[in-house]
Amino acid sequence: QELRSSRFWRAVLAEVVATLIFVGVVLGASAAPGPLAPALAGGLAAGGLVCTLGGPQANPALTLALLCTRKLSALRGAAGVLAQCAGATLASAAARAALLDDTGLITRVSAVGTAGTALAWETFATFQLALATFATAEHAAPQAGLALGSAVAAGALAAGPFSGGSMNPARSLGPAIITGVWDDHWVSWGHPRAP
Repeated sequence: QELRSSRFWRAVLAEVVATLIFVGVVLGASAAPGPLAPALAGGLAAGGLVCTLGGPQANPALTLALLCTRKLSALRGAAGVLAQCAGATLASAAARAALLDDTGLITRVSAVGTAGTALAWETFATFQLALATFATAEHAAPQAGLALGSAVAAGALAAGPFSGGSMNPARSLGPAIITGVWDDHWVSWGHPRAP
């Protein structure tokens, strides 16, 4: 029944497009030195996408959190995660073609700490993003774009020095598929999903 719904397929398409735009913007900004440009670009892109597309998750961590709390059906959750991974892979392929090297594509655990430290920071950043997502979904706040964009930017700035501040497994998966670099990739998928 759900597969025959045009609303279902519009939601899946929105996930592909939103993730493609979000990951593309972050990867483009990652070509700049330092963590500020990708953090601000990610926050602005996330806020804009929420305002224009009505709140696609564009993030498997958020989709799985909504699935675990029964705010999404299993079919919609699975289709959303696949759509997000496809959008991130397309954005990564386009970014690799446009950028001079693969440096900005790959989310890496930095020399500041260990993989365990990176996991802890990535978990914290994703938790605060999921908390903002649930808060805006529950209250249908008109400033949802500002809240979510701020959470993305704050999380990327806080976790960036340790884990790259991805908070988004698709953002890490797309470049890994395109570049073949899987170093410490588990950090992006290894943190808890629900707040």
